[in-house]
Amino acid sequence: MNALYPLRFRPALRHYLWGGTRLEALGKKYEADSCAESWEVVDRHDEQSVVAAGPLEGRTLNELVRDSGPELLGKHAPRDRFPLLFKFLDARERLSIQVHPDDARAALLDPPDSGKSEAWVVLDVEPHSYLYAGLRRGIDADLLRRELARRTIELCCERIEPRVGECFYLPAGVIHAIGPGVLAAEIQQSSDTTYRLYDYDRRGPDGKPRELQVEPALEAIDYEYGPVSAQRPRPTDTPGVERLVECEYFVLDRWQVSGTHSVPKDDCCHILAVVGGQLEIPGDASGEPLTRGGVVLLPAARGKLDVRAAPGTIVLDAYLP
Repeated sequence: MNALYPLRFRPALRHYLWGGTRLEALGKKYEADSCAESWEVVDRHDEQSVVAAGPLEGRTLNELVRDSGPELLGKHAPRDRFPLLFKFLDARERLSIQVHPDDARAALLDPPDSGKSEAWVVLDVEPHSYLYAGLRRGIDADLLRRELARRTIELCCERIEPRVGECFYLPAGVIHAIGPGVLAAEIQQSSDTTYRLYDYDRRGPDGKPRELQVEPALEAIDYEYGPVSAQRPRPTDTPGVERLVECEYFVLDRWQVSGTHSVPKDDCCHILAVVGGQLEIPGDASGEPLTRGGVVLLPAARGKLDVRAAPGTIVLDAYLP
């Protein structure tokens, strides 16, 4: 097994009916008319990130977890699979109103899965853009069922007009939907279990109504959580680095840096995603700097690493707590 180095993967593109065309601005190439999501780091059964360059080119992320778990994951080894999923998504149209199960509910599925807590960072919006995030205050299960039967469930959801740069944390069990015109980065638990509660009577590519999972969704909702608001970034001890989210599943920081910036030796792997500017990473087998939309996985065994950022570079840094 070759020694690990900063790893770039081939994006796994997902085409859904709500997708747009702005992933091209993040360097994603596709032949279809639109693209909804670009999965940058994923280890889920037959959906695998594949190393794009260097001696490990062609190896899957799960193979790296299996064969080099301590070097890749450090203090978070051993694991059966990589526990996080990082993606970009472009919503030309609104997504379904949905919810994800927590760990306990997901473990009962066949096959078992993890729950899905997630965080969004807004990269671009259009004038009509909005999000639904959490139930409005005073909404209980009975009222939600009544409005769902009336096809007015949107009245139960907290509606937000997002701004570029805002971050929203959605724990498992919180009802939500990304509205039209939103381009976002997302970090989440490595789960793809989604319960659609309402989908505006849309039909899929086969002409049939898209499948809903109403009862599992209603059972999975956390009715006590209430409305979601944008995270308040918190300063850290590192200049130019602010904390967006810290939960039991992941930490998400944002760098706003220029020149040399040190990634500490912390025995953790890090997902770095450039959302503005340019970043040079020593040992990157591609030989090219990361530009907007570029993502790299730094293995835990890297030691202290000094990267170099062009003026005004913005980087999302996701890692295990």
